[in-house]
Amino acid sequence: MLKLTKKADYGLIALRHLAICPPEETASAKEIAEAYGVPLPLLAKVMQKLTRTGVLHSLPGTNGGYRLARDPNQITALEVIRAIDGPIILTSCFTDHRDCDHAERCTVREPLRKIHESIILLLGAITIADIARDDMEVPDGARTARQGLIQLIHA
Repeated sequence: MLKLTKKADYGLIALRHLAICPPEETASAKEIAEAYGVPLPLLAKVMQKLTRTGVLHSLPGTNGGYRLARDPNQITALEVIRAIDGPIILTSCFTDHRDCDHAERCTVREPLRKIHESIILLLGAITIADIARDDMEVPDGARTARQGLIQLIHA
């Protein structure tokens, strides 16, 4: 099953929250955790990781908290997921450099590689600003990736 981790879910939730806040405001991990009913310890770790990777700024002090490090139009879902979970790997048959016992007879290696690339393109085309919109439309780049994925599946 292809599924985002809870950490990635919580990271996207937090970034969406920060994207809809006025840019001069900050929000604490506690505020965000309480607003969305997510576990504070896990959210705090996710936000620390996003700070280390340059997605968030952490501001200390009583009025401190977190703020987006860049414009939400410049932060992609792919960047966030990779920052939290590491590389996205659909299957190891085309990412693992070891030989596969079935490589000579495999009929799905290339289609799976194309699906993987389409998923990467789709996630790379969706920004935090897109996620923050109540009426989120599929961005053009994501639409192109999605159409390619659909064509591949129906081919």
